[in-house]
Order: sequence, then structure tokens, then C-alpha cells
Amino acid sequence: MSKIIIGVILLAITIVIFAQIDDKCLQCICKIESGCRPLGCAWDVNSNSCGYYQLKNVYWIDCGKPGGSLAACSKDKACSEKCVRAYMQRYATKCTDGRKPTCQDYARVHNGGPSGCKKSATVGYWNKIAACYNSG
Repeated sequence: MSKIIIGVILLAITIVIFAQIDDKCLQCICKIESGCRPLGCAWDVNSNSCGYYQLKNVYWIDCGKPGGSLAACSKDKACSEKCVRAYMQRYATKCTDGRKPTCQDYARVHNGGPSGCKKSATVGYWNKIAACYNSG
């Protein structure tokens, strides 16, 4: 019984370790979302999008509410990155059904929510990220 528990724990740790968005992918998302600038909040697809990563309130809640408020976190690059990384750790591996996520998966989850990697509507967004990610 204890061998099974240890195996499950090791598998969970492996999945958490694998579910890490790489810095280049994160930077490309930042570049496409805002030119990597702390943009103010603006209305976009039924809610405000804010800051470096154009975070929405529901995304900020799902990433653990770092920085005290969406407005404060979205203006702080380190806080915004912490939020994106936490969101990806929470959803990307679930979206891929346990497969190690790629930059494409991360970008599409960022754009389309928890199941974004499976939505055809996020392919165009991925194409923008891919142009950055695959360049020099």
C-alpha cells in the first residue's frame, strides 16, 4: 500500500515539475499581449483585460489572487508572471490530459481558458505566439 502512495506522490510531483512554462514562451505571450508593457485595463471580450499579460479578473482569481488586486498585480511584471505561471500550473496539464504541455498548449490556455488548448478558436492566437517563439 505504501508503495502505491509513494508512486502516486512521485507522479504528482513529476506532473507539477513538467507543468512549467518556459521563459521564452512566457516572454512571447507578454510581447503579443501588450508589447510587454503595463497597459491599463481596457474592455475586451465581455470584461476588462489588464497589464502585461492582459489578465482578466477570473484569470487572476484562478491564479491565486497575487498582489492584492488585479489592477495592482497586472501593473507589476513579476506579479503578473507569477499569476500566469500559477494559472498554467493549475490548468495546462489538465487541458492536455496529462501530457507535458508545450508552448502551444500554454499559449492557447492563456488565450482560451482552462480548456483553451482544445479550442479551435485559439489556433490563430497560437500562430502569433509561434512566430515569436520560433524566431531566432
